[in-house]
Amino acid sequence: MESFNAESASDFLKVALAAADKAANISRRYYTGNFTVTTKADRTPVTQADVECEQMIREIILSAFPKHGFYGEETGQTQSDAEYLWLVDPIDGTKGFVRQYPFFSTQIALMHKGEIILGVSSGTMMDELAWAEQGRGAWLNGQRLAISEIYDPDRAAISTGNLKSLAASDGWAVFGDIVAHADRIRGYGDFYHYHLLAGGKIEAVIESDVNILDVAALSIIVTEAGGVFTDLNGDPPDLDIRSVLAANPSLHEKFLDRLSGYVR
Repeated sequence: MESFNAESASDFLKVALAAADKAANISRRYYTGNFTVTTKADRTPVTQADVECEQMIREIILSAFPKHGFYGEETGQTQSDAEYLWLVDPIDGTKGFVRQYPFFSTQIALMHKGEIILGVSSGTMMDELAWAEQGRGAWLNGQRLAISEIYDPDRAAISTGNLKSLAASDGWAVFGDIVAHADRIRGYGDFYHYHLLAGGKIEAVIESDVNILDVAALSIIVTEAGGVFTDLNGDPPDLDIRSVLAANPSLHEKFLDRLSGYVR
C-alpha cells in the first residue's frame, strides 16, 4: 500500500493539516462534556467547542494566507471576492457531539475560483484523518485511498445520511427501489461514510439536506480516490449544494439516471 510523502504536500495542505490538528485538541478536550450549548436561529446547536475550533482554524489559515477568503460555519464569510476561499465546518455533527457520539469531524476545504482543490476531514474520536489535493490523490492516515470496483447495484453497499427532502419528494419511491435491490444498506452518516466510500469499503452515499461546509472537503477526497461526487441532479459541488450522490463512476451513472430531478 502506497504511503504519503509529506514532502510533497503543498503549503496549503500543510497549513490545513496543522489547523485540523489544533482543532482536534480543542474538540477532544470538550468531548466529555462541561461546555455550554446555545441554539442558533436555524434551531441547530452550537457549543464552545465549535466556536473555539473555528477561531483557531481561522487564525492559523489567515495568518498564513491573509489575502484568502474564509467561510466558516460559525463566523460566516469574509472577502467573498477573493481568488481563494477556505470552507470550514469546525465541528460537523454538533448534535452528535453534544450527545457524545464519536461521528463528528472537522472539515476544512480550499476553493480556487469556484473549484474545490483541497480537503481535510478529521474524524477526531475515530482517529481518522483524510485529505486530498487536486491531482495528488486521496489519503487516510497516510495511506492512499481507492474507490470500490463493484459496479453491480445488486452487490452494492449503500450508506445514507439526511433524507428529509428526498423523503418528501416523488423520488422517495425510486430511492426505495434502489434500497430494495442493494446488497447492504447502512446509515453511517456524517464524515464517516465518505471515508468508507473513498476507501472502497462501500459503493455509494446518498443524502439530502446538506450544505457546502458539510461536504466540500469530502467531495475532493472521494473524487481523488476515483469516485464521482455530485448532487442528486448531477451538478458538481458548489456553494449552493443541498444533496449528494457519491459513488464509483459506474454506479453513480446508474443511480443518477434514476434519482435526477427529484431533489435540489
